[in-house]
Amino acid sequence: MKQTVQMKNIQEKLQPGVITRDGFLGSDQRNLIDILEDDEARVRRIKLTHRQIADRMIVLRDAGMTGLGDFISVPPHYEIRVDSVRGKLPCPFGDPGILPKTNITVRNMKKNVEIIFTDLHIHLIGSHGFYEGKGSPFRLEPAALVDILEIKPEEE
Repeated sequence: MKQTVQMKNIQEKLQPGVITRDGFLGSDQRNLIDILEDDEARVRRIKLTHRQIADRMIVLRDAGMTGLGDFISVPPHYEIRVDSVRGKLPCPFGDPGILPKTNITVRNMKKNVEIIFTDLHIHLIGSHGFYEGKGSPFRLEPAALVDILEIKPEEE
């Protein structure tokens, strides 16, 4: 698909120093539309939707909220810590409202791996299918996210 003027404007907001110090694109030189289409294909290959992934992230974040900044055990084999950081961030895609700066660390103790994501990640994935550009320090690879959070496609 061709990059629209709207996508070009959003891509400008994703650059370093506009909304965040590091931006959202890392070393990825592709147009935003190409990044979105590539991640869409990745998620389709694992037979999920961005909404299903974001919903699982919400469930785990909400379970971890009771820990008040400490790791807590969440069945079946997770440790989760939710840290609130001062400030809020707007959606670079122009959605109304601002999101709290919250870091969610999920440790999958069975697999001995952890992943860190934010409330903004949850929104960007669920509403826009955006996992950040390659080389971004905060990029979430869809397959790794699905594996660590153990998200399964719904039975057909």
